[in-house]
Parts: sequence; structure tokens; C-alpha cells
Amino acid sequence: MSLLDSVHEQLRAHPKRWLVTGVAGFIGSNLLEQLLRLDQRVIGLDDFSTGHKRNLDDVQAGVTPPQWSRFQLIEGDIRDPALCHKACAGVDFVLHHAAVVSVPLSIAEPLATCAINVQGTLNLLQSARDNAVGRFVFASSSAVYGDLPAECMTEEKIGRPLSPYAESKRRNELDAEDFGRRCGLATVGLRYFNVFGPRQDPNGAYAAVIPKWILALLRNEPVQIFGDGETTRDFCPINNVVQANLLAATLPNPEALTDVYNIACGESTSLNQLFATLRDLLARRDPALARRQPEFCEFRPGDVRHSRADISRARQTLGYVPEQTVARGLESALDWYRQNLA
Repeated sequence: MSLLDSVHEQLRAHPKRWLVTGVAGFIGSNLLEQLLRLDQRVIGLDDFSTGHKRNLDDVQAGVTPPQWSRFQLIEGDIRDPALCHKACAGVDFVLHHAAVVSVPLSIAEPLATCAINVQGTLNLLQSARDNAVGRFVFASSSAVYGDLPAECMTEEKIGRPLSPYAESKRRNELDAEDFGRRCGLATVGLRYFNVFGPRQDPNGAYAAVIPKWILALLRNEPVQIFGDGETTRDFCPINNVVQANLLAATLPNPEALTDVYNIACGESTSLNQLFATLRDLLARRDPALARRQPEFCEFRPGDVRHSRADISRARQTLGYVPEQTVARGLESALDWYRQNLA
């Protein structure tokens, strides 16, 4: 039995009470679905500024009625301290994913980004402490590495942040460390690298690259690449992120606490390679797509040139092992987009 299977077995035997912030978003809704399938009780907090009711409907369709009955939705804003305190009451674990998550949006709206990402997270940290929450797991980002020249990122060394979004995520890490050291709150930060998968929104100016490109190819619309296409990323299927959250929340290892971990596949993929892979996968059903070529545009401000994760710390301390490869994750994402959005 794998470590993850053991965690699943323990949770089914001893159900817990969870708070998932940003529950109607991409990552939050995938966490909700897995927790409900494990027969957990889940409180979801979302103001629907970027999350969608359709994501919750999708989760409901994928679980049983008794499982869905264990979910309670609180609609509200993490900038409200009283609401955060109410949401954390009686909770065993917090999985915090409510945030402004777009680099371009954070550059356009730095004050709102700070208010939501920094003050909102402080509200939740204090509420978790006051309610004696067992563990506080929060989403950080590879953006904290900023202008670090190394292509393989290790947790011990970061560069200067290149956007208000990156600054806010680094602030989250420092605040969580402070609450852990000073207040004894058990915190774990997860630095995500380019997460993708079902329910990721392809619409809007700030959409993530994979769902945006998939939808453009399916609709025979232009696909834009910022720069020369040799920018690299460590793309991470959503299943791996869900696994990391469960491990971070439940493992008894005290060495795992008050620390941050890279969550990715540990692989480097250029944007040109990504486009070719998506095009070739879609061309299996529509051969005309095999002739599609991208359009190249100027680099965007705040974008990092190269990014790949060293995931050895997460392997050793959390027991994290990527459950899905990038290729398998892309196939799953394509299937979902064909069925739901094409």
C-alpha cells in the first residue's frame, strides 16, 4: 500500500472537518471533490470573484448524494475577519487557496492583490490560531523565485519578486512561518509550479496558458505565445496538487511543519514543446489541427524566463511522489475540455 493509499484509508476510517478557501475555483473544487469522495466533512469559503458555481455543480455530479450532504458553502470574502473566524470554527484542517492568482492582474491591481492575498491570509492564520486548527496548509507559488538565475529551483534560495503577486505569496510564507514559530500553529506552504487540469478557466485576459490554448485550438482561434517560445515551465497536473495537500495536512512528521515545498513534476517543458504536444493530441481526432502554428508576441512584464522545480524536499519530508506525468495530465485535461467547453 502506498503512503497516499494509507492516508485515504485513515481518513475514511476517521473522517475530519476541513475548510477549503477558494472552493469554487480550479484547485479548490478539485480538493473538494477528493475530500467528499473520502467521506470528509467540508466547509467551503468563496466570494465567487473568480470561482464558478458550475465547478461546484460539477463536483456534485461526481459524488454521491450522501457525500454531497457533507459539504457546507459559506459565501464571503477572506478580507472579512469575522467571517474567517466563523469558517474556522471546529475545523481540523485548513486548505487555503483563495487568492488573486494572476501575475498580469496583480500588476494592474496591486492594492487589491495585497488586500486579498496578504491581509486575507493573515485573517485566516489568526482565525486558525484562535480556533486551535490542527494544520494550516496554504498555496504559495513558484513566482517567489523571481529573478533567480538558476533553472532548477530549490526551496532554500529565492530571487527578487517580479510582480505584486509574487510579493504577496512570499509574504504569505513569512507570515505563516511567524505564526508557526510564535503561536505554535502548524503550517505548511506548497509552492505550486504551473498547475493545470479539469475546471481550469480558459476564459478572460488572465487565463492560464494550457486551458486557453486548448480552447483556442478546439475553436480554431489563434494561439499566442509571449516571447520566442523557448520560455520553460514545470507543468503540474492537478492530481499531484491534491495529493500534496492531503499529505501536508495529515502526515504526523513534525519536521514537515513551518516549511515550504515545491510541488511539481520536476520536468522542464518549453512553450513551443507544449504547443506541439497539445496540437498533436488534438489532431488525433481532428487531423486539420496538425497544420496549426502559433502566433508569437512580445514578452509580458513580470514573466519568469525559466522555471523547474527540485522536488526532493517534498519527496523526502512529505512523501510526495507525482501521481500523474505531464503527458497523462494533458490527456485528462483535453478530455474534460472536449466534454465541457468545446
